[in-house]
Formats: sequence, structure tokens, C-alpha cells
Amino acid sequence: MNTSPNGRPRLRMFLGVAGVMLVLLLAFKLRGQAQAGDKEAMAAIDAVLKQQVEAWNAGKLEDFMAGYWQSDELTFYSGKTLTKGWNATLERYRKKYQGEGKEMGKLSFRDVSIEVLGKDSAFVRGRWKVEMKGKTLEGLFTLIFRKVKDGWRIVHDHTSTE
Repeated sequence: MNTSPNGRPRLRMFLGVAGVMLVLLLAFKLRGQAQAGDKEAMAAIDAVLKQQVEAWNAGKLEDFMAGYWQSDELTFYSGKTLTKGWNATLERYRKKYQGEGKEMGKLSFRDVSIEVLGKDSAFVRGRWKVEMKGKTLEGLFTLIFRKVKDGWRIVHDHTSTE
């Protein structure tokens, strides 16, 4: 290396290495902050799901629906049916599980996987089961959660039965 008496090439090399190290340090710090935010989001989403199970199993459908975004933009896909809006989704649940001769049964979730996509969105997958007298319904679900003014809420639900 051709070094001048004032050591400028060495200084440039030092500054270049220091710059790279600073960028790496900031990247690791931001990654750590993101992971902490992901853990908080995952815990909040998990709490919503647990609250839904508790409400369902207590027969409190409106409390179960508190986990959904109370908006006309909420979407619920099941089988060949698309239901749009919070009120329409509530009515769908009422007809299916609280209509005459119907029962809500006992709900459980398992194999739940929460993937945080950003500071205000997450993707959740899992299996659901509703055990009733004489029959059991079960299947898969995919949920899109968004952090809205009321906290983390389901904005899209795609549920299938096996």
C-alpha cells in the first residue's frame, strides 16, 4: 500500500471499517427492537385468541366477536360463503351456533402459529375444534390481524372444515 507521510489512506481505511461496524451495530439494535415488538404483538394476539375461547365456551357470542374488527370491512370466508362486515359475521355465528336446536359447544385452538408482518399486522394459522353433544366440528383457520385503535383485531378470517 502506498502510504503518504500524513497517513490518509490508513485513516480512510479506518473510517471505512468503523462505518461498516456502525451500520452492523445499528442493524442488530433495530433487529432487537423489532423482535421485542414482535413478542409484544404475539402476546397481545395470543390474548385475543384466548379471550375468544373463554367467551365462546361461556356461551357469550358477542364477547367472542370482540376479537374481530368491528367494521363493515371485516371479511369472513368459510366454505363457499363470503361474509362481509362485523354485524353479518355475528349473525352468521348466531344462526349456525345459537339458532333453534343449535349449541355452541366447547371451542379449542391448537397448532397456532403467529407471524408478525409489521408493526400493525400479523398472520395467524391454526386448527380449531368445537365439541358438541354427539358431534365434533373441526378444521383449519387463517387469520389476518391488524392493530387498530381498539388493539389487535381480526380483519380477515378464512376458516375451513375437515
